[in-house]
Amino acid sequence: MSKLPLEFYTREDVVAVAKELLGKELVTNFDGQLTSGIITETEAYRAPDDRACHAYNNRRTPRTEIMFHQGGCAYIYLCYGIHHLFNVVTGPKDMAHAVLIRAIEPLRGMDIMQERRGQVSKPVKTSLTTGPGAMSQALGLHYRLTGQDLMDNKSAVWIEDSAFEFKLNNIASGKRIGVDYAGVCAEWPWRFWLKNSKWHK
Repeated sequence: MSKLPLEFYTREDVVAVAKELLGKELVTNFDGQLTSGIITETEAYRAPDDRACHAYNNRRTPRTEIMFHQGGCAYIYLCYGIHHLFNVVTGPKDMAHAVLIRAIEPLRGMDIMQERRGQVSKPVKTSLTTGPGAMSQALGLHYRLTGQDLMDNKSAVWIEDSAFEFKLNNIASGKRIGVDYAGVCAEWPWRFWLKNSKWHK
């Protein structure tokens, strides 16, 4: 399968991108250790009006500066000093939109992912790659990779189209998780997941 093109990421509608990332394959390759999974859960974030967005009110900091880049790069940040959370920057330059990838269904490199997560059980537990921190750990994603171009042939992380098929009515939506501080924005139904998949929170 081919990597998603720049045009996929640079659209202004971050909610549409978040939905359309479902069913795509998120891939990492570190020193020949290839791991991947089908994206099953996402969350959309939109500056400047979304109080849950790190770049709310177009706030620019060393951490959020990558969000103002042209869509198609990785924004990975450390949450609670423990979890590395992987986001896809979307939209044109200076728009500061992003999609948090919350879960995947493991596809390639299952043994590697289990080793990274300290899980050896069979059958594989859904906790292996559900929840954004667990997913990033399984795929070997670290905040040091923030800024990587998802289309660069030298990148260690990218997203591919896939043969995974589902009907649009199999997409569920609800409020985002862990953003209660954002007031009314916390109620926006901008979390999306595949209803027919067990690989989501």
